[in-house]
Amino acid sequence: MRNPREFYPVILVISAIMIIIIVLSLVWLMGRLPQYTEEVTYFNEPTPVGYDAEPDPSGWRPLFNGQDIDGWEITNFGPQGPVYVRDSAIILNFGDGATGITWRKEFPDTNYEISLEAMRIDGNDFFCGLTFPAGDSPCSFIVGGWGGSLVGLSTIDGKDAAENFTSTRMQFNNGTWYKIRLVVTENAITGFIDEEQVFDVPPEEHSLSIRPEVGLSRPLGFATWVTSAALRDIKFREI
Repeated sequence: MRNPREFYPVILVISAIMIIIIVLSLVWLMGRLPQYTEEVTYFNEPTPVGYDAEPDPSGWRPLFNGQDIDGWEITNFGPQGPVYVRDSAIILNFGDGATGITWRKEFPDTNYEISLEAMRIDGNDFFCGLTFPAGDSPCSFIVGGWGGSLVGLSTIDGKDAAENFTSTRMQFNNGTWYKIRLVVTENAITGFIDEEQVFDVPPEEHSLSIRPEVGLSRPLGFATWVTSAALRDIKFREI
């Protein structure tokens, strides 16, 4: 009977051949598998806003960078709806009352201009309630209120936009962008919608204030009332 040790060289050779075959098979299989490369997406840093941003040649600085709500906070009205950024616009969704955002960085009290585009997505009340400073007094530029068509300042001499001399009616279609512009100086508060002037008020001749529902929007803020809206291209410049 042979000694088992005589078979060791043969076993080693066979084992080596099997290892080589396995390695070559794995190499062949790896060559046939689809090659995947990890796709890396690089995001640019958000554009600075407010006084942190450099003005453009016309003096405009962005108040919204199209990516997040840097500089703003969601206004804690209590029954507000969700607020988020989508398609380079700030979405203010339905709430049980007001939904809005409030600016928390430096902003001038007077001698400035603010511009934006606003769209009512759904609802039938104001889709842009812009509360702004006018010297020591706040006021609100209401667009599409009281049934969906009212435009005016709230409040003037204790009367809201439905009752004072700035009140006017305009048709606003859901899903349509409207350009809104407000100019505030020591001598006049002037509002425009799609470059049509809708009011021009000398502040020194009147008492300015706001309705209590939008008190949390001070000093600068946007609000809707039981309405969903989108805001974009928000910017300002000093005069």
